[in-house]
Amino acid sequence: MIPYTVNIKLAARTLTGTLNLQNKTAVDWGWQGLIAQGCHSSILIIDPKTSQTIQVLERHKANVVKVRWSRENYHHSLSSPYSLRLASGDASGKIIVWDVVSGTAHCEIQEHSKPIQDLEWLWNQDASRDLLLAVHPPNYIVLWNGDTGTKLWKKSYAENILSFSFDPFDPSNMALLTSEGIVFITDFTHSKPPGSAGKKVYIASPHASPAHAKPAPAAAPAPTGAKKALNKVKVLITNEKPTAEAVTLNDCLQLSYLPSKRNHMLLLYPREILILDLELSQTVGVVAIERSGVPFTQVIPCAQRDALYCLHENGCITLRVCRSTTTPDEAADPEQSVQELVYDLRSQCDAIRVTKTVRPYRMVICPVNENNAGLMVSDGRVMLWELKAHTGRAPTNPSSGLSPLYSPVSFCGAPLGPTQKRILDLSLNTMIGQTLIAGEAPPPSSSQQEVQLKFLLTGLLSGLPLPPFAIRMCPPLTTKNINHYQPLLAVGTSNGSVLVYNLTSGLLHKELSVHSCEVRGIEWVSLTSFLSFATSAPNNMGMVRNELQHVDLPTGRCFPFRGERGNDEPPIEMIKVSHLKQYLVVVFRDKPLELWDIRTGTLLREMAKNFPTVTALEWSPSHNLKSLKKKQMAAREAMARQTVSDAEQSSVESSVISLLQDAESKSETSQAISAREHFVFTDTDGQVYHITVEGNTVKDGARIPPDGSMGSIACIAWKGDTLVLGDVDGNLNFWDLKARLSRGIPTHRGWVKKIRFAPGKGNQKLLVMYTDGAEVWDTKEVQMVSSMRIGRNVNYRILDIDWCTSDKVVLASDDGCIRVLEMAMKSASYRMDEQDLTDPVWCPYLLLPRAALTLKAFLLLQPWSGTFTMDITQVDYSEKDEIKGLIQEQLNSLSNDMKSVLQDPELSLLQRCLLVSRLFGDESDLQFWTVAAHYLQSFAQARQLSVPAAEGQAQSEGAPPSPHNHLDICHDALCESSYFQKFQLDRVHLQEVKRSSYEHTKKCADQLLLLGQTDRAVQLLLETSADNPSYYCDSLKACLVTTITSSGPSQSTIKLVATNMIANGKLAEGVQLLCLIDKAADACRYLQTYGEWNRAAWLAKVRLNPAESSDVLKRWAEHLCSPQVNQKSKAILVLLSLGCFHKVGEMLHSMRYFDRAALFIEACLKYGVMEANDSSNKLIGAAFVDYARLLRSLGLREGAALWASRAGSAGEQLMEELFQGEGAAQEVTPGEEDVELGQESTE
Repeated sequence: MIPYTVNIKLAARTLTGTLNLQNKTAVDWGWQGLIAQGCHSSILIIDPKTSQTIQVLERHKANVVKVRWSRENYHHSLSSPYSLRLASGDASGKIIVWDVVSGTAHCEIQEHSKPIQDLEWLWNQDASRDLLLAVHPPNYIVLWNGDTGTKLWKKSYAENILSFSFDPFDPSNMALLTSEGIVFITDFTHSKPPGSAGKKVYIASPHASPAHAKPAPAAAPAPTGAKKALNKVKVLITNEKPTAEAVTLNDCLQLSYLPSKRNHMLLLYPREILILDLELSQTVGVVAIERSGVPFTQVIPCAQRDALYCLHENGCITLRVCRSTTTPDEAADPEQSVQELVYDLRSQCDAIRVTKTVRPYRMVICPVNENNAGLMVSDGRVMLWELKAHTGRAPTNPSSGLSPLYSPVSFCGAPLGPTQKRILDLSLNTMIGQTLIAGEAPPPSSSQQEVQLKFLLTGLLSGLPLPPFAIRMCPPLTTKNINHYQPLLAVGTSNGSVLVYNLTSGLLHKELSVHSCEVRGIEWVSLTSFLSFATSAPNNMGMVRNELQHVDLPTGRCFPFRGERGNDEPPIEMIKVSHLKQYLVVVFRDKPLELWDIRTGTLLREMAKNFPTVTALEWSPSHNLKSLKKKQMAAREAMARQTVSDAEQSSVESSVISLLQDAESKSETSQAISAREHFVFTDTDGQVYHITVEGNTVKDGARIPPDGSMGSIACIAWKGDTLVLGDVDGNLNFWDLKARLSRGIPTHRGWVKKIRFAPGKGNQKLLVMYTDGAEVWDTKEVQMVSSMRIGRNVNYRILDIDWCTSDKVVLASDDGCIRVLEMAMKSASYRMDEQDLTDPVWCPYLLLPRAALTLKAFLLLQPWSGTFTMDITQVDYSEKDEIKGLIQEQLNSLSNDMKSVLQDPELSLLQRCLLVSRLFGDESDLQFWTVAAHYLQSFAQARQLSVPAAEGQAQSEGAPPSPHNHLDICHDALCESSYFQKFQLDRVHLQEVKRSSYEHTKKCADQLLLLGQTDRAVQLLLETSADNPSYYCDSLKACLVTTITSSGPSQSTIKLVATNMIANGKLAEGVQLLCLIDKAADACRYLQTYGEWNRAAWLAKVRLNPAESSDVLKRWAEHLCSPQVNQKSKAILVLLSLGCFHKVGEMLHSMRYFDRAALFIEACLKYGVMEANDSSNKLIGAAFVDYARLLRSLGLREGAALWASRAGSAGEQLMEELFQGEGAAQEVTPGEEDVELGQESTE
């Protein structure tokens, strides 16, 4: 006999419920495409596309307060693979860095014991991706190595730090939001703590004293009513501490840099969002809520477009897009055209019903596409909203003043082909076009479609309701029910509903509203039906309303099992169903028990008044069903024999067998047979009674006197020949009925609440529940197997227990979770690859490192031998079948739209690279291909326009690209100079309108001089009032600016003065003078010498001609490549924007980015911006052959052969290797040394 029944493998898992208030900020949506969310001390990993929980990480002891996915802005290869890495911080100050796929911790970090305030992975240098910056309360920032857990440095500040934000354009700038104001740090590096204490600025509350409101400058027109209101809301950012009455309450909820344009920051208040221009420390835009509106709780600025996602207190998410600043008709007075940045409401989703316990906590936005939002609700729900674009005009009235949004004409960075397939809602920047800026011609409206934006609810995850819970697992798996068995867990909740979960997938199978009050217990009567009971609150007589319901799962039919009974009686204590599911005992608190027949639903016996009070009861597993069946069989056989005559004896065997089988199946269900069953119970004195039930007769059996060592018996369990009693003092008594031995064991753990035997034949494990935890015992050996205790190894109380398979237990706990654990009861995360998910999840990060890179190459190198395919088996790929299967599962989980676009022959190589980097959430690839696609196309266009080839070379360096297709301003210094210049002029114009003090005016004048707007600058300089100390100076400067002529002597004098000023530390002033005499190139050189690289690049973009500007930027790129700066990836982007494609190819290859180098060179050749001549052939050959080697090491031999054949003479040797040892080549996968040698030989 096999000792254990077969066991459907159930993964250990946690079903989570409502969130704790401390989990409010613990949510993050990573580039990897997954959402991490803290729930009490666990962390859920959610796949937003299929809305499933795919992992639960358990190791924290305290509530999780922050989670952060690591950034994916590095080149991925076998040595730095795609991996899911997450950092989480809890309320006790512990930080854990996770490997999410295996559910294990890389390292644990502990500094102080207060909740972590903020966490962020550093993304700013190519050297290390492991650096993690954390705010440890009250006022420390600490830089950790997130891989080893070592502390690199620690720095304290004067005030309590609430959160921080990094400048996305310059990693050395960060801002700390403190309890008193903002601290700006400009010298942040990973190598040492910031030297200075930072520049402190205080925020005077928006509606502080009226004394701050400056009169509007005379030039500005008189403000209208709405403008007046906004002038009031000007926040003054002051360097001195505001007076006591000004600081009403610093209720700034959040501070963030805008990733869509440089040097802008937003501050969030409950009723307004302020947009600051940091160069002027001046508000340039306000999004205010009208009086009846719902206050903000959070805002997330987008990078792809100048847009804000706002979350309001009622759970409504709104999208606001910055209004274009183009003047509708040029005749209007330009002064009035731009007053400030306006963010128009473009779309909003439905609100949720907010109650005392249900309120929205946080919103997260997909960082890759910025068109999906997730909303976390305090009751454990996650609502996934998707932004959809619908083409067509809005039926709004023209007076609303909203200019239409247009969809862009390109897809994935390239113009659409006439028949090309596209995905409309791929990302925010493919849904709406760029915000236009002043001085830019609006695109021809014919080619563009107007779009409307709508939010669509595409997914919803719900958690368990609030505890307490009563749980019961359905009957165990046996050999008979193995074909239709489902591991269902019934959970009774405090509001009277019963939730049924399927534990294979962890998903809710059914939610049934059964009772009107808290469910106290559930017992299954078959695989698909159960009985549950609930008791209402007692009245002053101590009487309650008892509800006992019979529920049939497939149909959902409920009926009251006890009919009309149940009103005004003592509460039901427990219900117990017999082993054959024939009988039911209902035990009451102060009333004799009832015995029911479950099959007919009739009351067999209501015990007499003098019946003893029951404290514990259990049905015996022994019964006489087998002997009854034998008798029945014999009778049936005899009948069958008589009916068949002797002549047909031979053919009888089969029919007898079928008859027998027929009888067998009938006897299980037929009502005719009534087996004898027994139950035992104890009374208040500890006496054990034995009662036999057969049909409708009830017999009293033997009585066993109480055991002196035991207190009042609280529960009984019986399996096979073992009977176990547990009492209120924590003693367990094991009875061996065969050997007639009893053995008492004191556990010293207090009241034994519940004991249950594990399912499975011969499995004698016992699960015991106490008030402070649980234990598993082995009753054969009479020894404890495992134990868990609150405070020692867990921090939650256990509410209910059960076995879910023969080796896994399920525990309900007061943190609102239900956990399926191994018998050892260590709460552990599970491996994701062991999961049995209902819907396949697209996430290449779940694959092995090699497989993920193979999948990427498979998608990038379509078509394979001329055919576009989504079937990896059609490719010559040498790898284990199981890995092939996993890759194929990933391919199958892509949406049909995506598959059809990827298999579209019109998709160009550049578009394919961009699309795949989006699919993989690969930040570094996405950035590289966006910039590369743009400049490859624009230089190719410029080259076609310039007819003579000889001069074409010179012209293409820095040639202006076509007008309607420029890089988004979020790329800052990588944009075309013409567009960049327009943007800066637009910005200065805005600053000028908003300035409110002499400081601001001075800064504006300086900017205007650098931009070459001398007339406007003179006007500003002359505004200085006579009592200002710099009145004289400014007046002279105005005279100087107006009188500068290009006469030789004055030029040389000014140049001399400027160089002296720079030498004596007045860099900015010297640079201004040089710009006045058109020596901006010298000015840039001085700025670079003094380390002001960003400023120099800015000046070069706005003032120099293409050739000079290109020189300055090339020097900047060299500086970025130097080892102490180590930002080669940024240098590559700068070189791309200058059209130095050959240099980019060389750099990519020397950095060992073989795949990117080969594909980039291929694209250059396709667009004709690189020609195959002697100088470039060497590079082409080397790059292609190295890519071929990489593909061979991934197992893609077909791809390797293709690239090797295109590498010319360099690839011949590899071709031989590939084709000569067909069999042998599979074993050899080149190590790093191989590639090194190959490189040297080609150079």
